[in-house]
Amino acid sequence: MARLLVVEDDAAIAEPLARALRRDGHEVDVRGDGETALQHLRVEPVDLVILDLGLPGIDGVDVCRRLRAADADLPVVMLTARAEELDTVVGLDAGADDYVTKPFRLAELLARVRAQLRRRGEGQEVTVNGVRVDGASRRAWVGDTEMALTPKEFDLLALLVREAGSVVTRERIMSEVWDEHWYGSTKTLDMHVSWLRRKLGDDPSAPRFITTVRGVGLRFERP
Repeated sequence: MARLLVVEDDAAIAEPLARALRRDGHEVDVRGDGETALQHLRVEPVDLVILDLGLPGIDGVDVCRRLRAADADLPVVMLTARAEELDTVVGLDAGADDYVTKPFRLAELLARVRAQLRRRGEGQEVTVNGVRVDGASRRAWVGDTEMALTPKEFDLLALLVREAGSVVTRERIMSEVWDEHWYGSTKTLDMHVSWLRRKLGDDPSAPRFITTVRGVGLRFERP
């Protein structure tokens, strides 16, 4: 689960967006102007900021520049109602990692958010329940034993470990591990889960690591 901050002064946009992000498994705070957003960020660490360009008071560009000065690695997705190239360039030059033009499809924005969080987590090392995943070297260990994983097995394990304790839907797994536009059978996922369980030494009838939540998805268990 990631902690997100939505900075948007239009409640008609901010509220449904926050609900969608929470349904996607994230913890979400909402602020309606740049000053309160910056105050929030001084005391509450977040994993990603969704930032409107046209904020009252301090605008999104200035907020983004201040964020970058404080944390060069914090992902920022900028929202803009103006599609002109100049606005896009200004937003990216201020340090935004991505931008979405209003009106946007929620599914597209959620995919952009996942992509940014995935990139942020790919270079990090995470250890949960005795399983260690190193995104930078793309290596993984169970206990002290390194596992020999295929690229898809590694991507699947890395996603589940990053989201440990939360259910990751089958749709999200297919989108992030296989392809954003995947519409085929998820049978390949079942096969990869089976192979991954064998390499983890996991018993599917009494799983220690990967639990199947029927009709929803998979959960990597915390100890």
